[in-house]
Amino acid sequence: MIARLLAWLSDPARWAGADGIPTRLLEHLVYSVVVVLLAAAVAVPVGLLIGHTGRGKWVVTSANAARAIPSLGLLFAVALVLGPRLSSDLAFVLPSLLVLVVLAMPPLLSGAYSGVEAVDPAARDAAYGIGMTGRQVLTGVELPCALPLVLSGVRSATLQVVATATIASFISLGGLGRYLVDGLASGDYAQMAGGALLVATLALLLDGILALVQRRVVSPGLRLDAHPARSRRSRRSADATDTTSTAADTAGVAPASAPAASTPSSSPAERSTP
Repeated sequence: MIARLLAWLSDPARWAGADGIPTRLLEHLVYSVVVVLLAAAVAVPVGLLIGHTGRGKWVVTSANAARAIPSLGLLFAVALVLGPRLSSDLAFVLPSLLVLVVLAMPPLLSGAYSGVEAVDPAARDAAYGIGMTGRQVLTGVELPCALPLVLSGVRSATLQVVATATIASFISLGGLGRYLVDGLASGDYAQMAGGALLVATLALLLDGILALVQRRVVSPGLRLDAHPARSRRSRRSADATDTTSTAADTAGVAPASAPAASTPSSSPAERSTP
């Protein structure tokens, strides 16, 4: 099977034409980027607003419950409803994009909401204390603090869209999923394996790119892995200080860092005695 897979990937005919790997890869990438951008434009502001106001939490709960809906069944249902009402290629493209947007919204919504909800209340109170408005608190304090979880939601949604876009090929959408559908129809398992490998590779590359973006835009103070050597030195210094203080307290003497108490040379009674 591996030999057949390598032969399929190394075939020059697979790298040219409308059905070539570069064309299918570009189609899959365009679909995924468009879907994530559309879903983020709706879900991220809604999640931030819910986390900021504390109202409408049922929306997040309902969105998470919607993850249990079968993707393929939802795709066929939307295609059957919208397909006859549309003409040209929109009858295939629009239902697929709509379903993918719906499936990408729950992780984006949850990430934005959880990020704002996890903000330290002391930071929020301090912002209000210096006279910042609600919008300024959201954009200047809560959003930067919530950015790690927001970007984690984007990464999760991207992986889900890249993987789920393959099933959209069942209703004649392009992309890498065509290799899976066409290979299944013709019994060409090397083509199916090649398509699956390309989808997995694309998902890993996009996740790696988003991980680099997250590392660049998130403040170092919000990253747990920022300056690990410095963190280890700080922990060792703190542990050594605690150990020294504990040992000093146990022995009944003052720690070395504390100033020694001055002891009078003689008691007041002795000084008053002639």
